[in-house]
Amino acid sequence: MENYHEVDIEKYYRRGPYEHFSAVKCSTSMTNRIDVTNLYNSAKSNGRRFYIDVLYLISKTLNSREDYRLFYNYQNNKLLCFDKINPTHYVFFEESETCTPFYSEYFEDYDKFKSGVEADSAKAREKGVYDLQEQTHPNWFDASCNKWLSYESMSLELPDGYLYFNPIVVWGSYRREDNGRLTMPISIRLNHAVADGYLIAKFFITFEKEMNEFIAKYN
Repeated sequence: MENYHEVDIEKYYRRGPYEHFSAVKCSTSMTNRIDVTNLYNSAKSNGRRFYIDVLYLISKTLNSREDYRLFYNYQNNKLLCFDKINPTHYVFFEESETCTPFYSEYFEDYDKFKSGVEADSAKAREKGVYDLQEQTHPNWFDASCNKWLSYESMSLELPDGYLYFNPIVVWGSYRREDNGRLTMPISIRLNHAVADGYLIAKFFITFEKEMNEFIAKYN
């Protein structure tokens, strides 16, 4: 298991909302269209895969603060915070119209992250089975690209009574707007016990900040 520490509920800065929404059990989600024109152009000009760029930036954003790395341990009724969370993403098989999930480790070093994702993807294509390994990969978040659609909103429901804190992030294809810019929908689902509207907004704000810094560094 990845390194983690227990959150002291007595000192947790969101103790009130945490206790309330742990009892109510509800989630919160939001979709935002992000201008990815410069990121797309940078990837194309420098021979990078746009998908890996987006996955890296989502992973870096979610690892930027503890609020996105929380995990509820049912066995001990403990709120835990992982030192790092990693993406679980998917390989899609056109012939069968099915997908298989696979795990990649997040590294702040982009080149190391990229190499890992490429190797993991190749192995998943060879394996070709739907095989979640949640017991050995507790510190993961779900990252799914719906490349067939540039949508406006997304809703994902989980069973009532289930305190699931791992982030779920979905993004669609980019769309060229009338002004020539490319916009892409990104959606995030978080449990309301550990996140609110501010933390969702902060995700998008941080993503755009990281994206601009990434472009400046790797152009």
